Amino acid sequence: MAAGAALGAVFGEVFAVFHDAVKEVGSKALMFKPILNSLESQLGRLAPLVEDIGRLSEQLELPKVETETLIEHMKKGEKLVRKCSKIRWWNYYFKVRYSTKLQELDKEIVKFCQVDLQVYGTRNALKALLSMNRMLQKVDSVGESLETPRASCAVPGLRDLTVGLEMPIMELKTLLLKEEVQLLLLTAPGGCGKTTLVQKLCQDDQIKDVYKENILFVNVSKTPNLKVIVQKLFDYKHCRPEFLIQSDEQAIEQLPQLLNHIGPNPILLILDDVWLGSEYLPEKFKFDLPNYKILVTSRNAFPRFNKFTYHLKPLNEVDAMTLFRHSASLHDGSSYIPAEEDVKKIVKGCGGFPLVLQVIGGSLRGEHEVVWKSRLMKWSNGQSFLGSDAKLLGHLESSLEFSDDKVIIKECFMDLGSFPEDQRIPAAILIDMWAELYELDEDGIHAIAHLRELTTRNLASLVMAGKDASEANSYYNDDFVTLHDILRELAMHQSSKEPEEERPRLILNISGNNLPKRWTEKKQKLINAHLLSISTDESFSWSWCNIQAPKVEVLVLNFQTQNYTLPEFVEKMDELKVLIVTNYGFFHAEISNFQLLGSLSNFRRIRLEKVSISSLCNTLVPLKSLKKISLFMCSIGKAFENCTIQLSNALPNLIEIRIDYCNDLLELPVGLCDIVLLKTLIITNCHKLSALSKGIGNLVNLEVLRFRSCTDLSELPESMRSLHKLSILDISDCLSISKLPKHIGELCNLKVLNMRGCLRLRNSLPESTVELNQLELVVCDEERAKLWEPIKEFLTKLKVEVVEKDINLNWLPK
Repeated sequence: MAAGAALGAVFGEVFAVFHDAVKEVGSKALMFKPILNSLESQLGRLAPLVEDIGRLSEQLELPKVETETLIEHMKKGEKLVRKCSKIRWWNYYFKVRYSTKLQELDKEIVKFCQVDLQVYGTRNALKALLSMNRMLQKVDSVGESLETPRASCAVPGLRDLTVGLEMPIMELKTLLLKEEVQLLLLTAPGGCGKTTLVQKLCQDDQIKDVYKENILFVNVSKTPNLKVIVQKLFDYKHCRPEFLIQSDEQAIEQLPQLLNHIGPNPILLILDDVWLGSEYLPEKFKFDLPNYKILVTSRNAFPRFNKFTYHLKPLNEVDAMTLFRHSASLHDGSSYIPAEEDVKKIVKGCGGFPLVLQVIGGSLRGEHEVVWKSRLMKWSNGQSFLGSDAKLLGHLESSLEFSDDKVIIKECFMDLGSFPEDQRIPAAILIDMWAELYELDEDGIHAIAHLRELTTRNLASLVMAGKDASEANSYYNDDFVTLHDILRELAMHQSSKEPEEERPRLILNISGNNLPKRWTEKKQKLINAHLLSISTDESFSWSWCNIQAPKVEVLVLNFQTQNYTLPEFVEKMDELKVLIVTNYGFFHAEISNFQLLGSLSNFRRIRLEKVSISSLCNTLVPLKSLKKISLFMCSIGKAFENCTIQLSNALPNLIEIRIDYCNDLLELPVGLCDIVLLKTLIITNCHKLSALSKGIGNLVNLEVLRFRSCTDLSELPESMRSLHKLSILDISDCLSISKLPKHIGELCNLKVLNMRGCLRLRNSLPESTVELNQLELVVCDEERAKLWEPIKEFLTKLKVEVVEKDINLNWLPK
């Protein structure tokens, strides 16, 4: 019984810490005081039960798994409550989110105290413990789901096998923790594993113990924006600058405010991928603060950092062989197994560079013996093909050899070079692009298959959120692709082989106003590309040059300024089908010249990110061929109510609208309900959306309707009964919805209903639910599943899928 007694003692201690945290924070966090006082009262009622459980643990064996799980739940509850003390009074968004979650936790504990304790009493404390465990499982979803959309400076997670890093981690850690080291440079050529080493270092127990939650990771990249970097750091740590950051000087001036806010605990700032020409930047982040250190990674061994520099070496032969075999899947027996000496030749040629080993190995995975021997002939001398980026890119080209039936996958890979360095590429963008460029399906199934193939070959990394049965082949909003810098260069290198005017895709990266000389000539420039990508930085203010691009089908515009003008030449892009406009700056941007799109007869899709929609509505012109609009992290407000013309007249053939993370969207714009051809309406993560117009019933052609994670949305209007073509309804994580529409049974074609995470939906379902004869799948949690038990007697083909809470944070920008 000694083990049981020890477990009981730990259980009591953890409960006491949880209870004390509620008392302590409740006395300080005034905006949460009513909720925390209620929570304290309920925990006080639980205290005698906890004491009984502790006493019983000396006589009976506590259920080990359940008790340990409950201990973890209470630890997370304590962490959740302490987070409340860090919320600033001006941050309305976080106040609402935390309040909602705390109310849910409080309600669960109240229910437990009022119902379960009356049933169990202290006479059966162990049964009560199991019930208490189920109740406090809510803490898991509460604590995790409080992570809200913001710029992320967290260390990226590792997704693949790592080898040969034990000694480098030990050496790097020893050097970093020396008292005299404030700035440490980690250097190695591209593709050697610098970032991977840093990721592993940050998983080290000693490093985590020293720096805890104060490890900040920033991608610097080739064209760093100091203002955006500092603003991201402030945002990540829930801190507000004293005044608006408008220059690099102001950014550095305010940085000590953030560091003091984080302190006095030790701070580790990681500046990843600093390029030649930006070596001045790390020193701008140096401040005379105790326990504050900077770790820099770069391909260049900058002389100014020679005092404390760590040189990462390539992998040795044993580790290189291990990584190559893993990448080529030589262990699973499903592919051709080459002779050992042949493998050694290939591995030797890779020079111990992890990226090269992974890419070359991935390109040979599952290939026929003929392909292996063909590659071996090219590398027969066994010499390393490294030494310069040009040589590296040249040899990596061999990984782009695809069979005739997969040649489109190579084109898809080269398209990935259209996006800025170190930025996540939303899968939804690629689905739109490839649907038009390569006539892939609208649902994205083939596009995702191509991205999986590129991931298998280690040419890209597709990161997908967990999906339930209702989303498996239709919902990709949370999925994205990442690309190593070297592989992005490879994609751009492949795209630039032909003369500029003959390239099928033209990718332009413009720094400042430094346009290529040939682009500033008065003579009109003819471009025959089908894909045109133009990236500009914060200092770009040039008047667009005079070019002619009649064959462009996809235009990708990446920028960082708060005011941006669509190029005049867009008006003459007669074949333009897709426009992707992405603002990588920190603040929403005003866009001018939208009226140029009115003359384009083939224009079908537009995606805007971090853009003020008022600038679109103020100059809205009829876009008669437009089929799809996607708005991501845009400022909407009441913009649609102030359009110069009615939305139904401006967008007569629109069939799909996607609105995601638009936090100032308070209600569904009435004008959208007049676009009667609309088939898909998806509004997700718009936490302030609280009301839907009754006019939604006018959308009689609607087939897919999603209001995922709209936490303030309290009800679905009864007018939805008119949506007789609706087949998918998703209200997952709509925390405020407490009931389904009374006449939901009139949705005669409804096949899928996702109501996972609708915590307030506790009452019985409407009587008309039994009339949903086409309903095949309901996705919900265990508590909501009980509501469907009596309905299943009437709907015999209905499947109720019970899912756990899945919190996805991968979408957060780096």
